[in-house]
Amino acid sequence: MTTPVTIIGAGLGGLTLARVLHVHGIPATVYEAEPSPAARRQGGRLDIHDYNGQLAVEAAELTDEFRGIILEGRQAIRILDQDGTVLLDKPDDGSGGRPEVQRGELRRLLLDSLPAGTVQWDRKVSAIRALGEGRYAVTFADGSSITTELLVGADGAWSRVRSLLSAATPDYTGTSFVETYLFEADTRHPAAAKAVGGGGMFAPTQGTEIHAHREKGDTVHTYAVLARPLEWFAAIDFTDATAATARIAREFDGWAPELTALITDTDTAPVHRPHYALPLDHRWDRLPGVTLVGDAAHLAAPNGEGANLAMLDGAELGKALAAHPDSVETALAEYEQAMFARSTEIATEAVEFFGGLFDNDDPAQRLTDFFNDAGTANSHA
Repeated sequence: MTTPVTIIGAGLGGLTLARVLHVHGIPATVYEAEPSPAARRQGGRLDIHDYNGQLAVEAAELTDEFRGIILEGRQAIRILDQDGTVLLDKPDDGSGGRPEVQRGELRRLLLDSLPAGTVQWDRKVSAIRALGEGRYAVTFADGSSITTELLVGADGAWSRVRSLLSAATPDYTGTSFVETYLFEADTRHPAAAKAVGGGGMFAPTQGTEIHAHREKGDTVHTYAVLARPLEWFAAIDFTDATAATARIAREFDGWAPELTALITDTDTAPVHRPHYALPLDHRWDRLPGVTLVGDAAHLAAPNGEGANLAMLDGAELGKALAAHPDSVETALAEYEQAMFARSTEIATEAVEFFGGLFDNDDPAQRLTDFFNDAGTANSHA
């Protein structure tokens, strides 16, 4: 079977691309390894920025629908010392320009905007082969295959499509999240819930941080941020939730109990999420008929921009293809040139800021100064 535009991966970048193509009357098929939209938890909360993610929403003609899933009041920011002292308590006054939504609801919005059958589920890629003249054969784990004249890798950090274009592989950044949740936080965990406040809370020190944010309803989602080698985490048995929780909590001995409760009182097993990144200047020579969007193209450590950039990539690629219906190569070259510059600039700025943050003698004060200077809420999860 031959498909006109083949998108590998039904994350936010791939779905935004498919939607913008649909808006312009260009058919596409998205192939996703997961068996269904509900196969796993789709991550937590995202702040969608007015200078990239919201531009993608506009290009997808979904602004009204997007407004319907915004979590009001969640742009509030608190910064605490490890002893619980509040250094910054910035309310959400509606002027932040970065409304918060649940990642799963945003993904569902995009899925619902596509024609039936656009996304093919349970189609894990097992091999990709170049056929020459910009054509590619994609084989799936079930033995089926397709050929395409335009292949887009929206398949994330460990992209299979990327190997056609680049030999680069992601490297561990030296920092990981350990993820926990509190449910019915205001009633069951009132002290921790009060510490977090109504939006996002940061408590950074050198090499460690507790970052938590409110999600939909009465849920608090926490990341214990640890600058530790992978071998350190490998020594923890995360299949033993009680022991793993206790081991992570020991890294925060002496912190205020309302902060450590975000870890010790978790209602879920702790999950280790290591951070990987591609080189800051990752790029490739133009190869006919194939390109990348999102983490497949420019994976970076969490900095608040990943989902936004993936969506903007998808939107900009879709617009370029619509603008050059008779020259796919012109569209891909135009898209890649802008994408390379955009992603490199943002990744470099993030490395400079967040790398310096944890090396600083007083990370909490530096972060407080940043938010005061910025005059707008931000998030790096």
